[in-house]
Amino acid sequence: MDSLVRGISWSLEGPALSLETDDGGARLPLVVGQWLRFEVLSGDGVPARFCLGFTRVEESGQPQHFPCPSGQGAERGFQCGACFAKDQMRLMHDFHRSGQGSPGLKAYMSAQHWLYIATFADGTTKVGTASERSKWSRLAEQGALVARYVARAQDGAVVRHLEDAVSTNLPPTQFVRGAAKFAALLHPRPPAHLEQTNKAMADVVREYVEGLALEGFEPAEEQWVRSEMSEAVAVPSKRTAYPQPLESGMHGIRMDSLLGPTALVGLDGADGEFLVDLGALKGRKIRLGDFQTVVPALQESLF
Repeated sequence: MDSLVRGISWSLEGPALSLETDDGGARLPLVVGQWLRFEVLSGDGVPARFCLGFTRVEESGQPQHFPCPSGQGAERGFQCGACFAKDQMRLMHDFHRSGQGSPGLKAYMSAQHWLYIATFADGTTKVGTASERSKWSRLAEQGALVARYVARAQDGAVVRHLEDAVSTNLPPTQFVRGAAKFAALLHPRPPAHLEQTNKAMADVVREYVEGLALEGFEPAEEQWVRSEMSEAVAVPSKRTAYPQPLESGMHGIRMDSLLGPTALVGLDGADGEFLVDLGALKGRKIRLGDFQTVVPALQESLF
């Protein structure tokens, strides 16, 4: 059976490959030592990426995902035009300025939110926000190595005003490209350096927001705890980039560690470990089966 990959999702129970099949949504848990074998569908008539559908927010504030009714290719990001127009969560990022949104989105935004400072493998540090329900998973899915919560806001509008103020007046950015995160993980900085970098920036940001003339929040000092499954990816070791693109072809990988969407894996008949960005599967259709990765001879000689 073919499955549409929605991405890598994280919860406190662990990571999973989120899939959409003809029978509905499914989660394939990912654990250390597990072999993930699949073929990526490609070729004539197969879009580069399929539409991943849209999200509506119930009046209670609970997001609900719907698959693309037409199953067509994505036109902007991971959505076709029709699903983009129906997606209620897309207004979330401008809600603090516009105040516009469905009753469900307004309920979602009215819940407690957190402002965090996250540091990635090369020391790049960003400011971001997370709702109460995604307080831990948001950072796990982004692939942070170290992070701290620096403020607790009464709602999503207040926390986004904080985020804008920090990114406008201090070094942290609001966005770090996935390709940059992956490249940094090929040669991650020592853990002590990243910890020091994150703590120093979190202290600066916390002191800055304390001085803002904005109500509805209070400073916080709480460290995010990374999953044990991410440890091997996070620390420096001998590794090389995965030898095949994930846009097509057959693949067989042994999960050794996972940080965000980036996995440290073993391959059939090859020594050493490889770094692969499983985020590249998002929006693609795969078929599970008895497949394996072909390792080029030049790649084998590196070990």
